[in-house]
Amino acid sequence: MITEMNGRNTNDIARMSEIALKTQDELAAFKIIYPGMAQREVLNAFRDLRTKLLHKTHGSNCVLLVSSLSTGTDSSLVSMNLATSFALDEQKTAIYIDCNFENSFSEELIKGSFDVGLMDYLDDTRLDLKDIIYSAGIPRVRVIPPGAGDDTSVERLSSPRMFELIKSVKDRYPDRFVVLDVPPVSDSSLARILSRVADLAVLVVPFGKATSNQVMAGVDAVGEEKFAGLVFNN
Repeated sequence: MITEMNGRNTNDIARMSEIALKTQDELAAFKIIYPGMAQREVLNAFRDLRTKLLHKTHGSNCVLLVSSLSTGTDSSLVSMNLATSFALDEQKTAIYIDCNFENSFSEELIKGSFDVGLMDYLDDTRLDLKDIIYSAGIPRVRVIPPGAGDDTSVERLSSPRMFELIKSVKDRYPDRFVVLDVPPVSDSSLARILSRVADLAVLVVPFGKATSNQVMAGVDAVGEEKFAGLVFNN
């Protein structure tokens, strides 16, 4: 029997194409969480963070922007693990949109498995959204790699076509959570720009290395009304 769930049947998620799922050893090498991992405190920390974010959205899907205060704070790892934590629930999916064209995590994750990415889509109206969405090798998680960036990347990422893309990936399925991985607030204006289309924003902070002024500047960049909290990374 197939049960309808908000216009999408529950078998749809199970049938999502999962190409070459990564082994536990591969996930561990990428420092990506998975059920049954030895470092249960890490897994539980991301589950707890997911629960707190869901509480803020009253259980609804959302667009979550993740940035850091400065370079070297590995916000991409936090972003991917947040996407993975949402998808641990077998009735939910997640999509990780990688806006770090200069230091991409997703391109390493799906190395050799993609042809075009986000920048190509923004440049070429002939491309469809499905052309740039790839399996992450993680159950129910998809990624959009950044593709090739250049000096105009910030302008392209702040275009109406980018905003339409984000809206589309969120609105198409009510069980899909969208995670935007953007460059540090100190290095780029993207966090400030893309926070306009995000529901919530999380800042990754190097433990013991950030001043209160730096934190407040980061909160100002993403907008106090969107700010959901800090994640300390050591």
